[in-house]
Amino acid sequence: MKKTTDNLLVELFVEELPPKALKKLGRAFADGLFEQLRAQGLTTDASVATPFASPRRLAVHVSEVAPQAADRAVSHKLMPVSVGLDASGQPTPALLKKLQALGVDARAVPELRRAIDGKAEALFHDSQVRGATLAEGLQAALGEALERLPIPKVMTYQLADGWTDVKFVRPAHSLLALHGSQVVPVRALGLAAGDTTHGHRFEAKARVLRVPHADRYADVLAGEGAVIASFEERRADIQRQLALAAERVGGGVRPIEDDDLLDEVTGLVERPCVLVCEFESEFLGVPQECLILTMKANQKYFPLLDAQGRLTNRFLVVSNIRPDDPSAVIQGNERVVRPRLADAKFFFDQDRKKPLSTRAEGLARVVYHNKLGTQGQRIERVRELAQVIGAKLGDDHLAWQADLAASLAKADLLTDMVGEFPELQGIMGRYYAQAEGIEAEVADAIEDHYKPRFAGDSLPRGRTGLVLALADKLETLAGLFAIGQLPTGDKDPFALRRHALGMVRILMERDLPLAPTELVSAAVGLFPQAAPDTASLLADFIYERLAGLLREQGYSAQEVEAVLALKPQRLGDIARRLAAVRAFAGLPEAPALAAANKRIGNILKKADEPVQPQVDTALLQQEPEQALHAATLRLSAEADQRFDAGDYTGALQTLAALRAPVDTFFDRVMVNAEDPALRRNRLGLLATLHQAMNRVADLSRLAS
Repeated sequence: MKKTTDNLLVELFVEELPPKALKKLGRAFADGLFEQLRAQGLTTDASVATPFASPRRLAVHVSEVAPQAADRAVSHKLMPVSVGLDASGQPTPALLKKLQALGVDARAVPELRRAIDGKAEALFHDSQVRGATLAEGLQAALGEALERLPIPKVMTYQLADGWTDVKFVRPAHSLLALHGSQVVPVRALGLAAGDTTHGHRFEAKARVLRVPHADRYADVLAGEGAVIASFEERRADIQRQLALAAERVGGGVRPIEDDDLLDEVTGLVERPCVLVCEFESEFLGVPQECLILTMKANQKYFPLLDAQGRLTNRFLVVSNIRPDDPSAVIQGNERVVRPRLADAKFFFDQDRKKPLSTRAEGLARVVYHNKLGTQGQRIERVRELAQVIGAKLGDDHLAWQADLAASLAKADLLTDMVGEFPELQGIMGRYYAQAEGIEAEVADAIEDHYKPRFAGDSLPRGRTGLVLALADKLETLAGLFAIGQLPTGDKDPFALRRHALGMVRILMERDLPLAPTELVSAAVGLFPQAAPDTASLLADFIYERLAGLLREQGYSAQEVEAVLALKPQRLGDIARRLAAVRAFAGLPEAPALAAANKRIGNILKKADEPVQPQVDTALLQQEPEQALHAATLRLSAEADQRFDAGDYTGALQTLAALRAPVDTFFDRVMVNAEDPALRRNRLGLLATLHQAMNRVADLSRLAS
């Protein structure tokens, strides 16, 4: 029978889905179904899956789907010929048992195929397997796709029979499955597939909508159901309407940019309609972060900012209905937001009545961790580290500023505003410090010590903020490492990887003259319960985060390993070291020198005792070792001069001239001479060479 293809549409109509999860659920449902259909041979190379996801549906359109998969050849390896056939060529009991298990008649033994498998000849049974029909394949695909959905929380509900329980993200009400214009007879979640769906809860033209063909699905929903079924199209439509609404307001205002909020709102509406609302200007006296957060988090509104990024008293609402007269919707949203803003104003006014220093005293009664004490004790450790780092980076004044900022940094955790909106910690501390007349450098540090909070976030603005951010991250890392709370696999409940990466970014991007190992030792020293190897474990952890960051920036694993093998203590130098390694690797001498460096390292490791980089010229008997020593002295002096000037590329390129004397040395000189004095001297020469070659990076890591 000639096989033809047609397009497939599958929709699961449910109650309102979790808006924050909708985008991921829609993509996962489409991908899961498509992968299963493809695995069963029901799609073609040209087939494409198009996902649909709205608050009340998950759907996918798959192009070029066959009504039945092609038959396929299947080959089963049975066993070695020597096991399956006796000396006379008759089947053994083992072979007969295997054939029985496969459902193959014993009379098929003469037809079994023989082929070499490894070193022995084996028996194979070849057969043709009927391709799955679309109904069979889609039934299996639906089960797999639904089973693998990344459901944040499963619900249990009963079917209409009152007995059968079903577990799914939300109760499902109908299933649509069309191949072209034909219903595919499948079932899922207690539902039988049909050709109908439902539109907008309030604005659809009919309660039940019939979809005549798989390709008409989106058009039927848009025209008769008042639903934009595609998540991406609906999202783009909201963005377009937001921009147009801001343009109508005028004055150069723009809606706040927030991809997460946009995704969430897209998951809340089926037919978006953006409306302009406003609130009383008196609320603008409250820090705009508070107002923006309450509008975004609680009401899912889009605040409007002016050209300077300041909050205005206008905001945009994405409604799920399009009334002829929107005034009632606008007034309703304005009425709802007013108490939220009033609460924020009340919290702000109340919080400023109590100084931060007084609130900070209360941290002594707040548990930080049952093995690490209270927040008050933690603050004392951060203060100690901040003073040490401040003194290293500047002077007594910077150390004093860092200490003051550290003493106040967590005080806003006990304010009403942060209690209501934990996301504002640090931000509110800065506002309250400014209200008390605390100098701007310290106030900024209170907010900035949490930075960078995520990938791509900005770093602290001032030196005090940098010091406090480092101290806070170091204390967190050292304390949790000291009690064995290390990240494992994907689990990192205390965000230690983020803290380590933040510390790395500060040291590297601000080129601070601070050695990570010294900082780690100082931090770990504040925890008497720390094991002896805690500092080394934490240092390794920090350099691992640095390695990951550098690879993300486009450096190769070899380049990163070569530089970080030395654990450089000035992270601001690393970019120049990497550039030097990359330039060196492009030289014709690089492969030979890298291999020689690796060889030298192995020789030195195998020496009977530690080798010192010392050479007695009187014991240099052969011309090649004399030449290598002379070249090492001359070139290492020039390389060291360039290294000390920060010219790492020049330093490595200078050492490239060592290739010829190194090659000649290994060709003509026996390093492990019988004479102990000669052997020690030649090892000392190699150690001198090794030391000179590996100041910028461990060049042996470049050897293939």
